[in-house]
Amino acid sequence: MSLFKNIFSKDKKQTLDKGLEKSKSSFFGKLSKAVAGKAKVDDEVLDNLEEVLVTSDVGVNTTLKIIERIEARVSKDKYLGTEELNQILREEIAGLLSETHVGEEKEISVPAENKPHVIMVVGVNGVGKTTTIGKLANQFKNQGLRVVLGAGDTFRAAAIDQLQVWADRVEVPIIKQKMGSDPASVAFDTLSAAVADNADVVLIDTAGRLHNKVNLMNELSKVKRVMQKVVPDAPHEVLLVLDGSTGQNAFEQAKQFTKATEVTSLAVTKLDGTAKGGVVIGISDQFQIPVKYIGVGEGIDDLQVFNKYEFVDSFFKL
Repeated sequence: MSLFKNIFSKDKKQTLDKGLEKSKSSFFGKLSKAVAGKAKVDDEVLDNLEEVLVTSDVGVNTTLKIIERIEARVSKDKYLGTEELNQILREEIAGLLSETHVGEEKEISVPAENKPHVIMVVGVNGVGKTTTIGKLANQFKNQGLRVVLGAGDTFRAAAIDQLQVWADRVEVPIIKQKMGSDPASVAFDTLSAAVADNADVVLIDTAGRLHNKVNLMNELSKVKRVMQKVVPDAPHEVLLVLDGSTGQNAFEQAKQFTKATEVTSLAVTKLDGTAKGGVVIGISDQFQIPVKYIGVGEGIDDLQVFNKYEFVDSFFKL
C-alpha cells in the first residue's frame, strides 16, 4: 500500500524495526491467539482484540476508538476475514495518529524563524530526559547549528553532572550554577549567553519532580516568565519526555505534566527494551499532543523523529 512507503533511510528504518521488535512480537503473539480458529472478524474477535490492545498498553480510551473504527468497517464491508485484520489495524491506527500528527518530518530540525529556538524539556527523573537532551544537541550540532544547554535541574547535583558529561561529549557550551540554585536564574543566564553567542538552539533541562503539582506548576511558570525577559516568546517548545517501558505509568506522568504546564510535544524513550510500544499510540491520541521523538536504541543517533507511517509499518511488519 503506497501509504506505507519508506520515508526513512535504510539504516534508520532498520533501527526502528529492531527497536520495536519486542513490542511487535508481544502484540502479534496475543493477536494470533485472539483470532485462532476464526475465519472472520466477529464480535468475539473484536472482544479479544480489545483485550489485546489494552494489554499492549494502547490505553482503554484509544482502544475503544480503534474498535469502533473496525466495527464500522465490518458493518460496511459485511464480511472481513481475520487475515485482513493486520492491514485494517495498520490503516486505522495510522488514521488515528494522523489526527494528531499533521505532516511528517524526516529529520530532527528547528524552525528558522526563531533564533534562538528555545526548548524547555520536562519529565520525571529516570525517564531519559538528560540523555534525550544530549542526543538532540548532537543531532542539532551535526546540522551545523549552534547549541547551548542550560542545567535547570538544580535540585540534584547528579543532573547537573550528567548534563555536563553530555555537553563535553557533544562539545557544546553548558550554562550551570551550583546545586540548589534558582532554576529560573539558570534559564535567564542560559538565554542571555545564547543570544550573546548568536546560538540557534537552546535546550533547558528542568527538575524532574512530581512531589507536588502546585510547586511544579509554579516553578515551571517562573522559569517561563524569566526566559521571556530575554527572549519574549520563549519557550518555543515544551518537550515532555516519557519512558515508554513504564507503560500505563507514562499516561499518569503525561496527565500530571500537561496539568502543570502547556506541553507542546512528546518524546517517548526506551522503546527498544520493552514490549510496551503501544503506549506511543495511546498517549498521542489521549493527550492530542504530537509525539515528536522516539528512542529506539542506546546509540547517540538512536533518537529518531517520530513518523506515524514508519512507526505503524514497523509495528505491524510481519
